[in-house]
Amino acid sequence: MPEQASPPPPEFAAALDALRRSSTRPELAISEIPAPSSLAPYAVALAADVSPTPHGSDSELGTGRFVLLYDPEEPEEWGGRFRIICFAQAPLETEIGLDPFLADVAWSWLVDALDARGARYAAASGTATKVLSTGYGELAEQGDGAQIELRASWTPLDHEVAAHVEGWGELLCMLAGLPPSTEGVTLLARKRARRG
Repeated sequence: MPEQASPPPPEFAAALDALRRSSTRPELAISEIPAPSSLAPYAVALAADVSPTPHGSDSELGTGRFVLLYDPEEPEEWGGRFRIICFAQAPLETEIGLDPFLADVAWSWLVDALDARGARYAAASGTATKVLSTGYGELAEQGDGAQIELRASWTPLDHEVAAHVEGWGELLCMLAGLPPSTEGVTLLARKRARRG
């Protein structure tokens, strides 16, 4: 959050309190990180890594970022005073990365995770990117690899953002191949071979 001479507006302070009260899965190591200062007058950002990677370096299982923006002027493109931007990334088995429905599944997991927690939101948008790679030369022993990346944003309809943080955390764990906290969801296979 940028340095402010006065306390943040009460609505943003309430959202910060809700964000810090969120209850995420124990497999996640989450910390507050410096927020981008150019996107909104007020912002807070979180970084998460799927355990057991020591926090501070991106996890081999999955990593993500969550940014809550607040602008009392209510930008027209947001459709509200708040906007959430999130990122989630995880390595996959190469065969899973070839699945033509992978991007659709990743997006549906985000929507399902938010809806399952009762998160109220509008104007959701985003991209799901599949990355396939093959190592050559000095990197040939890395072999083939795949990765899924989801970048999304949406407008929370109130300052109760704990459900949004929890939904993002659930998405990150599911992309990393951990069992979902809700039943009836198919898992993606984690990448077994380590890539540089």
